[in-house]
Amino acid sequence: MTTDATARTADTATRALAELPPTVRAGALVALADALTSNADELVALAMGETGLAEARLRGELKRTAVQLRLFADTVVDGAHLDVRIDRADPDFALGPRPDVRSGNEPIGPVLNFAAGNFPFAFSVAGGDTAAALAAGNAVIVKAHPGHPRLAARVAAIAAEALEGAGLPTGTLQLIEGQDAGVAMLEHPLIKAAAFTGSLRAGRLLADIAAARPAPIPFYGELGSVNPVFATAGAIKARLAEFASGLAASVGGSAGQLCTKPGLVFVPADHGLDGAVADAVAVQEHRMLDPRIGDGYRERRDTILSADGVRVIVEGSARVDDEGQGWVTPTVVATTLDGLRANAVLSGECFGPLTILVEVPDEADYAEILDDLFEGELSVAIYRAEGEDVSLLARTAARKTSRVLFDAWPTGVAVTPAMQHGGPWPATTSGGTSVGTAAINRFQRAVAYQNAPAEALPAPLRDDNPWNVPQRIAEAGESTTWGDRAKS
Repeated sequence: MTTDATARTADTATRALAELPPTVRAGALVALADALTSNADELVALAMGETGLAEARLRGELKRTAVQLRLFADTVVDGAHLDVRIDRADPDFALGPRPDVRSGNEPIGPVLNFAAGNFPFAFSVAGGDTAAALAAGNAVIVKAHPGHPRLAARVAAIAAEALEGAGLPTGTLQLIEGQDAGVAMLEHPLIKAAAFTGSLRAGRLLADIAAARPAPIPFYGELGSVNPVFATAGAIKARLAEFASGLAASVGGSAGQLCTKPGLVFVPADHGLDGAVADAVAVQEHRMLDPRIGDGYRERRDTILSADGVRVIVEGSARVDDEGQGWVTPTVVATTLDGLRANAVLSGECFGPLTILVEVPDEADYAEILDDLFEGELSVAIYRAEGEDVSLLARTAARKTSRVLFDAWPTGVAVTPAMQHGGPWPATTSGGTSVGTAAINRFQRAVAYQNAPAEALPAPLRDDNPWNVPQRIAEAGESTTWGDRAKS
């Protein structure tokens, strides 16, 4: 289909979705989860061939995708995400007679999702952004990632069949391919929001296009992140071997091609980690996602290894096979805090299995370092010993990220209702989270109805509440007691 025909199909589907009861939409999400699970063998084999990721990683990722769909299904039935508010008509309102006002969240409209390359299930065709948009009641158009086109096509076919078989309208999920097609769809007036997971450069370009439209739309881009880690001397002394093995796993897992890989690890100058880290990082080489990413990693790694003031702890390796694919093992280097400040090239993200230990003279300066050197991150991790007060560092971290971890590495984002996976620019373009039930909020907009007859109200706003969703009701007469709670 043409860009216009695809967009119009999605718009028609979204209008139909809005009228379906939540049990139908929730059932469709569960049907999609079941379909992915039942086709796991085929899909994992396709993903392994196209991405080079390990079978265990991909099976875990597919399971995560199915679990998130089921979580969102329960969220849809619960209805709290609709944020229904009802103000009863009040002739004695404090500011004069108040009309009956009711508001709730409604679907924003067709959503365009740019699939990610490094998460072929969890952030691709049926991944988190698609699941959130569907849960909000929108049709989704997915722009396939060129790194796994056969997998994308197969997942899209399975998803469309499962969703439509469960009662959702035709066109609820559609797939497009190619950069030009993605940009054209982003510019189409019927697209009302977009989501993206990828590089800072590409994300910024797409965000600018979304903002430059005659009618700008929200663009939720998850971009680069260094994910700094701060470890106290007490934490390292108490569990040196555990810290080193955790670092190795977090940096080397999936060849470091994770948005939450720790790129800078701040440690006391006399940390004593070199030997333990060198022992822990001895792992088998891993293929990178595609030749382009492999080339970029080798270039970035060479730049870091040749930078002034860098000490090599584990040199690692990076080779190219006969098909142009990159194969790597982790690289770990160290520099001083002054060295980091003097070499801007060291402070950016390196997409691949490389991390830098930054040796700090005084760990009491951690909060100041975090405040000075970082703007927005997907995560900040803090390792401390029992009884150590890191509250200042934690409060500083909360200004820089949406996820602060204690005594844990940032890789492995739990799929739970409370999870936040986002952060200030440049971690994301527009804030919000792409994991957890709050991810649904990005693809809704609030609408208020004033003095509306019952038959004109959406089901969640009606007095009989046929969807049985939570309703926050302000009864008549309440305004006369506003402010009393502050006095108690």
